Amino acid sequence: MASLNFEQLKERSLKIRQRYHELELNHHGSEWTVEEDALAFLTDAGLVGRHVMSQQGRWPKENTEQELKHKIGESIWWLTILAERMNINIEVATEEFLSKTENLFEK
Repeated sequence: MASLNFEQLKERSLKIRQRYHELELNHHGSEWTVEEDALAFLTDAGLVGRHVMSQQGRWPKENTEQELKHKIGESIWWLTILAERMNINIEVATEEFLSKTENLFEK
């Protein structure tokens, strides 16, 4: 499988989000707000936790591996969408976080 860079991640994520906006308009007449997107992300992040519990044998559930992979990917997608909708460059934000955290451990 080929590597995915931040620009590809953003482009593909935004195309998918646009399709979901079209569905939202058809279903209830308006696109989700940033707050609704954030809530959807938090829901999926919670499901990551539940699937991790299942993977570790602490919660009985079938099909854990596939669903865990899907929800981790979906969470990255949501973070990409949230960053874009709030005019935050996800690549810069990630680089700044990594550099700042690395510097904490170098002291």
